Amino acid sequence: MKKSLFLASAIIIGGLFCGMFTMTHQFGDPGKAPMDEYFIENAPKERSAPNVVTSLVFDYRGFDTLGEAAVLFTAVCSIGAMFRAGRKKS
Repeated sequence: MKKSLFLASAIIIGGLFCGMFTMTHQFGDPGKAPMDEYFIENAPKERSAPNVVTSLVFDYRGFDTLGEAAVLFTAVCSIGAMFRAGRKKS
């Protein structure tokens, strides 16, 4: 029973990975995604930023970037607190 369940799940996961890799476009090829074209054409006009990547990171995805920075800050503070708590006072 366990062997057949493992085999079935391995086949399903393998099929999902194969399907995922066949649907992605080649590296460097922009593909046919409509959102890509929208951002490339409208980002410099809408956000007044000459660089499309900068406008995407800071303007379109600003809250996401802020959340990532908060997670990194919390992780650094937590690690600093762990190492500080381990010191003995003389």
